[in-house]
Amino acid sequence: MLPRYNTVKQAGEHEIIIQKSRFIAHIKRSESELGAQEFIQALKKKYWDASHNCSAYLIGEHDQIQKANDDGEPSGTAGVPILEVLKKRKLKDTVVVVTRYFGGIKLGAGGLIRAYGKATSEGLDAVGIVERKLMQVCHVKIDYSWLGKIENELRSSIYILKNIQYLENVEVEVFVEEEKQQAFTEWMIELTNGQAEITKGEMTYLESDI
Repeated sequence: MLPRYNTVKQAGEHEIIIQKSRFIAHIKRSESELGAQEFIQALKKKYWDASHNCSAYLIGEHDQIQKANDDGEPSGTAGVPILEVLKKRKLKDTVVVVTRYFGGIKLGAGGLIRAYGKATSEGLDAVGIVERKLMQVCHVKIDYSWLGKIENELRSSIYILKNIQYLENVEVEVFVEEEKQQAFTEWMIELTNGQAEITKGEMTYLESDI
């Protein structure tokens, strides 16, 4: 699992007009090639009357799955420019389909490359980008008498409070970056005079807008 990476925040679409042609960028997060292909095929079916439904996707921790499709546009003028924007933005697990309705004015190879790149870039801006950071969920079990102090300290710290469970003892769940686990454990022990019981939970990704 990567310590951190960037991807799209949400699925969405964004339309621009260039020389009377409509370019509609459809964007979605996908962690599998099958999911990306299903997204592409669904849009081809929905926009069956469009001039072109060009696509690209970048999937995998090391971008091991990369595909680009010009869907009838001159070779290298549509799918590749879409893919290049994804690479330039350093995005992972992202699929883009740009639907074009031809407006009657030919753009030429250079114009098409710029148009598909612009449609993709503006589409990404519209849906938003997030950083996914791998975090360890740490469970801190303490006596109720420590809750006020621990909660206040956490809320003003670099660590992120996930949840508080009010059981026989209080269990505080905290997101901690993997490399900061030792420092977090020592801090909790110091704050509670050694009375905190700290255990590791799941590893999970936490998302933040960028």
